[in-house]
Amino acid sequence: MKKKVVVFSQIDSEILTRLQQRYHVVQVHPKLGDVNQQILAQSQDADGMIGAGRVLNESNLKHAEKLKVISSVSVGYDNYDLSYLNQRKILLTHTPHVLTETTADLAFALLMSAARKVPSLERWTKQGQWARTAGPEQFGQDIFGKTLGIIGLGYIGAAVARRGFYGFNMNVLYHNRREKPEAAEQFKAQFCALDDLLRRSDFVVIAVDLNAASKSLIGARELELMQAHAVFVNISRGSVVDEQALIEALKNKTIFAAGLDVYEKEPLQASELFALDNAVTLPHVGSATVQTRRRMAELAYQNLLDALEGGAPRCAVNPGFG
Repeated sequence: MKKKVVVFSQIDSEILTRLQQRYHVVQVHPKLGDVNQQILAQSQDADGMIGAGRVLNESNLKHAEKLKVISSVSVGYDNYDLSYLNQRKILLTHTPHVLTETTADLAFALLMSAARKVPSLERWTKQGQWARTAGPEQFGQDIFGKTLGIIGLGYIGAAVARRGFYGFNMNVLYHNRREKPEAAEQFKAQFCALDDLLRRSDFVVIAVDLNAASKSLIGARELELMQAHAVFVNISRGSVVDEQALIEALKNKTIFAAGLDVYEKEPLQASELFALDNAVTLPHVGSATVQTRRRMAELAYQNLLDALEGGAPRCAVNPGFG
């Protein structure tokens, strides 16, 4: 009898076909009813699960007696109750590193778009308002040679730093859980306290994991420390920022602009952010290129296969179950 795999989100069509050739595959879909109820029912006799973007915890996995592995097509795993998975000895895997450069590209796209008012000026132009030479209201901020502050110098943060240092001759500051001497060697980065980084940076990019220490890391106090011409970019998780405080800072011109790919609640279908010309808002597409999503799906497939066929997945979050 084939092992059962529950696909709990959209995945690459080629990977889905390969799964169907090897396993009994059941797909969860919103059109079929309440997603959590589907997961609760289908996970009862499932051996593995694969997907992304769903909250998985005791409420929808409590009957999953056979479940061996959840393969997440993502780097972040804050959607999964890791303590519960460890308790149940359910392996969690993810897809780190394959999206590093793509996400760093998007961070700089957001940084540059917010600094140079790209979305609002595009609307201004298309609406026929370009009746005369652009004036001060259309002016943006310089990027080349400015100070780039990075909060969280992991793989993605380091990739952003490389772009800033080598591509834009930027002075790089960083705040991290530990100092990284290699960063000083590679891009002359200076390790500093969070408050110091916020005060000194022209551009602040946050690229931390979401955990107890990073939740609401940036609030009204931290935004007040930033310079009035500063641009804030979030490519990590929405909950690391107090979203309402950020909205107020943008409204009051406490900071110049923000470039956002993540939010406290996703999908975000209504927000005060949408009415702000100094907020660039994207729908959580940091890894959303054809090539990168294919690599993520391939790695997630391999993680699942290894776990179900007796191997050791390359990218396990809890290899010893915590």
